[in-house]
Amino acid sequence: MKDIKRFDEIAQRQGGLKKQLTAGQMSMLAIGGAIGTGLFLGSAYAIQMAGPSVLLSYFIGGVIALLLMGCLAEMTSEHPTPGSFGDYAEFYLSPLFGFLVRYSYWSCVVLAVGTEVTAIGMYMQFWFPGTPIWPWVLLFSAGVIVINVVGVKSFGQVEYALSTVKVVAISAFIVIGIGILAFSANPTFGIRNFTDNGGFFPFGVKGMWFAVIVSIFSYLSIEMIAVAAGEAKNPVVAVKSAFKGTILRLFIFYMMSIALMLAIVPWRQSGTGESPFLVAMNVIHLPAAAGIFNFVVLVAALSAMNSQLYITTRMMFSLSRAGQAPAALGRISKRGIPVNALGLSCIGIVVSIVLSIVYPEKSFAVMMSISVYGACFTWLMIFVTHLSFRRHHAQTHLKFRMWGYPYFTLAGAILMAALMITTLFTDFFRMTLLFGIPFTLLLVAIYFYSRSAQGLVSDKAPAAGVE
Repeated sequence: MKDIKRFDEIAQRQGGLKKQLTAGQMSMLAIGGAIGTGLFLGSAYAIQMAGPSVLLSYFIGGVIALLLMGCLAEMTSEHPTPGSFGDYAEFYLSPLFGFLVRYSYWSCVVLAVGTEVTAIGMYMQFWFPGTPIWPWVLLFSAGVIVINVVGVKSFGQVEYALSTVKVVAISAFIVIGIGILAFSANPTFGIRNFTDNGGFFPFGVKGMWFAVIVSIFSYLSIEMIAVAAGEAKNPVVAVKSAFKGTILRLFIFYMMSIALMLAIVPWRQSGTGESPFLVAMNVIHLPAAAGIFNFVVLVAALSAMNSQLYITTRMMFSLSRAGQAPAALGRISKRGIPVNALGLSCIGIVVSIVLSIVYPEKSFAVMMSISVYGACFTWLMIFVTHLSFRRHHAQTHLKFRMWGYPYFTLAGAILMAALMITTLFTDFFRMTLLFGIPFTLLLVAIYFYSRSAQGLVSDKAPAAGVE
């Protein structure tokens, strides 16, 4: 049996951060990360792959996200730390896996930050057609960086406000969509759009399964609740509350909004690379609706970018405090912010600027296909870590207990492994494993080289569940 006091040492080395986030702010933080460009723009790519069966794609992705949140809520209730699932992998699996999870997740979300700010540049072209993307990337990036530098309390307040705008807007879209379907005499609106133009599965079950990968990218960032727990006022209460509220809202928002969007706009018009929600607003012809909704998707991208930059900063901070990144990245300002880690985590913004100049038409798709690897690998390892966690705590009265163990945990792990393998068979995501596997091997080499340089060639950490 592992000595649980050793986990206390992992938690203590990450001290110094301010515990100022409330349960409501944590819930909105997760929603802010998960309801962003992945839904408002990424859904267009999912529709291209699956047609109307994209509804099943997002349902399957939502089920995986639900299982993941159950595992995280259970582990985080016992160990609320800024390093979160990176710390859990280090303790319950091995230091190597802790290293791989932290760096894979950090790189994934760093690139996701780049996709959000790239989307912002694309949205600004609605009002300023013909302008390049990169100046908008610079402008909005500067604002988000300032928010993250000021302090975690201000960050929480801003993120709560931005996420509230998204929640209200999606709720309004759902109400308008239901009203249009109920009272409009337009024959092109209705559930017939689910079966016209090739049927519900125009690209077969294969296309529907491919689109699940996009849905995982869309749901990415719900795991932020676990990381943010390290800066929560009452982490156990906050995690339980945020877990229940976030999952319910995400399911309603994703499934209802996509279903209504497809009922209003034939799927071949929705999957054009432009935000399908914006296309739906144009079809409805409500006065100024398209401009208002473009503002909303802009806010959504800003919110997601804001929360993702926060989370990558904390993960790099955790790596530094674990001795797996330069010590300077673990220093915190007087406001309790790891400023150096924040600066390094802005690298995704730099990548997005370069890609928006070199490949302006494909920059979003390229960054999404690469970042998906880190998302899938991290989610897979969270499920694997939970199996080891539960074996260790077989006789423990847990503060929060996930139902269906071990079957639901195993189901989540198998589904994530299957999705990772699937990326090899899609043109859109072919770069995912071609980038991811060499990246992981490079991380393994760096890990053992650094341990060798410190005179620690062999990993002396005991296996999970063993003295």
